[in-house]
Amino acid sequence: MPKKMMISAGEASGELYGALLCKAVKKRWPDAEIFGIGGPQMESAGAELIARITSVIGIAEAVKHLGKIRKKFIKATDALRQRKPDILVVIDYPDFNLALAKKAKAAGIPVLYYVSPQVWAWRKGRVRKIASFSDKIAVLFPFETEYYKGSGLECEFVGHPVTETLTMEENRHELKTRLGLDPAKPVIALLPGSRPDEIKRHMPIIKEVAERIHNELPELQIAIPLTASSELPDNVKSYVKIIKDRTREVVACSEAALVASGTATLETAILGTPMAVFYVLSPFSYMIAKLLVKVKYISLVNLLLGKEAVKEMIQKEATSDNIFTELRKIISDSSYRNGMISNLKKIKELMAVKRPSERVAEIAGGIAGWNNTSAY
Repeated sequence: MPKKMMISAGEASGELYGALLCKAVKKRWPDAEIFGIGGPQMESAGAELIARITSVIGIAEAVKHLGKIRKKFIKATDALRQRKPDILVVIDYPDFNLALAKKAKAAGIPVLYYVSPQVWAWRKGRVRKIASFSDKIAVLFPFETEYYKGSGLECEFVGHPVTETLTMEENRHELKTRLGLDPAKPVIALLPGSRPDEIKRHMPIIKEVAERIHNELPELQIAIPLTASSELPDNVKSYVKIIKDRTREVVACSEAALVASGTATLETAILGTPMAVFYVLSPFSYMIAKLLVKVKYISLVNLLLGKEAVKEMIQKEATSDNIFTELRKIISDSSYRNGMISNLKKIKELMAVKRPSERVAEIAGGIAGWNNTSAY
């Protein structure tokens, strides 16, 4: 019988991890049949898509997409029932994936939960649900294992898949030339996020910051990196360069970056670029988050280091004035800048010792019974 794996990745970052997992599985078991919910990266890595990801964040934003999400869930449960995979791998996206894991468990299909929801920030009760419907969980950060102790669920820190994609051999001069930037002038990167709702909320601030930089620090080039599928809600001034599908290269050749909180903060840290972090939610989503989220920091960099290594500006604090002041300090204050770079090196050292996708493929194959000698 053919080996069959179903993967459910709910949004963009999870889809990247799913694609890397597909490649690792295909390398080890070339005959494996992989299908599930994902996007173009998973598809190009050899997965058959039964539905595509939905990129939303926040409660108010998710409500708009309930109909689409429900249709995807029906397709996913139909696939479980009809195709009977040897294992279901669910990647983050907890509300959807926990419901799907429950269906799989009821059907006798083992489940590997890959990428823990942020139980350390809010809704810690999800640990019990994950333990009830999963055979094992693979987590990205070392501090996450603590939250699964006593749950009865085996938890393993496998590292972060983003480390597998960050190999920059070119220097800044070469990167700027390849990106169509002036290699002689310093660059500042402004990252609004990848989801359409994020970009829409963040671009007014980004445009104001860009104008301040242009007027007060004219020696700097300004670049806004976007994913290949992202679009800006309106035009930007000619002094801002939009660069698509080259975010890591843009960040790597920049003197500093403004980064919307998310996985991009970890990528920026590993690339060693000093940064300021910001984020704005819809008023309703922010109100709910304030009530539910119990965590001191929101950026992965600060969470991993347990201190404010990079400045966070959230909601009302995310003003163009505050952001510009912080970026100028990063660029002009060498002591401040070097201290931040030193902290970012600790992040790279912490995350560079793992091979996440290969390990998760090994764990999944062991649970599925594909390799009796594989210890998972």
